[in-house]
Amino acid sequence: MSDSRRQMALQVSLEDSATFENFFVIDSNKQLVDYLVAESSAQLDQFVFLWGAHGAGCSHLLQSVCHNFDARDCASFYLPLANFREYSPEIFEGLESFPLVCLDDLQFIAGHRDWEMGLFSLFNRLRDSGTRLLVAARCGPRELQVLLPDLLSRLQSGVVFQVQGLNDEDKRKALQLRATLRGIALSEEVISYVLQRNERSMQGLFELLERLDQYSLQSQRRITVPLLRELMDTPEL
Repeated sequence: MSDSRRQMALQVSLEDSATFENFFVIDSNKQLVDYLVAESSAQLDQFVFLWGAHGAGCSHLLQSVCHNFDARDCASFYLPLANFREYSPEIFEGLESFPLVCLDDLQFIAGHRDWEMGLFSLFNRLRDSGTRLLVAARCGPRELQVLLPDLLSRLQSGVVFQVQGLNDEDKRKALQLRATLRGIALSEEVISYVLQRNERSMQGLFELLERLDQYSLQSQRRITVPLLRELMDTPEL
């Protein structure tokens, strides 16, 4: 793999906010999160497959595991495949040197034979080296539109967890948790306004919360519905 491509890959950074501490855990996800927290402090099964709808939190969990590995001075490699066209399958070369490899949004490379062949080869090298592989996709391994039967078999061979999304009440609690961890005071009135008038994905809600926090600090005003309305009426802020 060329140095330039490797450098491009290494520029993919983890989000500082993607930690287990600020992942709101509902009952149906508790077993999964407990497993990832415990195992990322020790050793994961060699292959783990997470799947869930957009916004369910798969990317957050992958990055949380990477943060835990990094905190123990164990190198990890995180690669979001939504932008796979910026790379080539050569990006998989040499990843067996890492203790943990995390591949996000696997569904994007399904059906692309060159990428599937590269991933199948990576599977074999990681198995031989003992590297842990954690992947995430929008659907389970059986539903991926994979062309290579051998790769499909590999994808079905690991520990599989479905990440359940949040309902409206859960989103309210998750938003409050994120605000509390950032030291932001949000009233129930503000939270209700946010949920009623904005996109409902958690990523979108958290991005709005960050903008709201910055706008509140810049204007030196506390967060209220009028301040929120002012921010939303000025999208460039």
